[in-house]
Amino acid sequence: MFFRTTTTVLTAAALLSAGGLTASAAPAPQGGWQKIGDDIKSGVSGLAVTGSSSRHGGTRALVVRDNKKPGENRVARVDYRPGSGGGRAASAHVEPLTWAGTPEPVDLEAIEAVPGARGEYVALASRGLVYHLKATGSELQVLDTSPLPAIADGDDYESFALTSRHGKLGAVWADRGAGKKRPATVHAAPFSFNKYGEADFGAVTTARLRAPYPTGDVRHASDISVTPSGRLVISSASDAGDDGPFTSAVLDAGKLSVARSGKVRLTVAKSPAVVRKFKGVKIEAVECLPGSGGKALLGTDDENAGGSLNSAAVCGK
Repeated sequence: MFFRTTTTVLTAAALLSAGGLTASAAPAPQGGWQKIGDDIKSGVSGLAVTGSSSRHGGTRALVVRDNKKPGENRVARVDYRPGSGGGRAASAHVEPLTWAGTPEPVDLEAIEAVPGARGEYVALASRGLVYHLKATGSELQVLDTSPLPAIADGDDYESFALTSRHGKLGAVWADRGAGKKRPATVHAAPFSFNKYGEADFGAVTTARLRAPYPTGDVRHASDISVTPSGRLVISSASDAGDDGPFTSAVLDAGKLSVARSGKVRLTVAKSPAVVRKFKGVKIEAVECLPGSGGKALLGTDDENAGGSLNSAAVCGK
């Protein structure tokens, strides 16, 4: 029998006032971040927005976690409400989901809603395995699995996004890269599902990306989102270890377009513009919100400090 587990996460201040903050619960990072977990098993390695909440500009999303051991949570449903200048505290309601249909994946790093297919998602593990998923109640059912095309030795994937134009889908994903010697390798291709439900990629286009910020132990591409106008929004992050320090940025990195024929065109800027810097957090999830005036929902995987959500105007028009 499955018993649903639901957790409501409040700010550290709210927990203190209720007498519920323990010594092991890490405080939320500064700058409006809302904690949704306090340990290394509860970070946000990717997210997919599923809808809006009717109150106070809230957002509903699925988040994936890069856990590796059996029994550790892989996916959760989150109802996030930002704080306000009027003093209303941010909050998040978290419901772990059950993974069904295959053994639990190892190191999930991205998840994306499939345009035009209600309740269906594509998730990506770091070594390039693609999961076609269907959300049903408290379960996430695996419909099929398939590998990414163009996998190279040493690739470590943290990002995947879909865009829809003219009834056609385009996919974009990236090996994250590492430091000065290894830029991110960004790939794009036409995308569909075959009759078996497997992910089907067309001709792949490739480009290199070097993040101008942060420096040092940088992952040049920690996540990707595509705006309705086709702008390529990429997060980058510096990870010095499980206790940080962490630093991140969101970049205006290029453009992705899908022609009426279904052909995908990828353009990556030689010198991506830094839209905004974020100190003290490791951003591994960015999702531009249509109709929000350029805002994105951001998620962090701060390792031993857990995971947090925030919203910020980083997507432009």
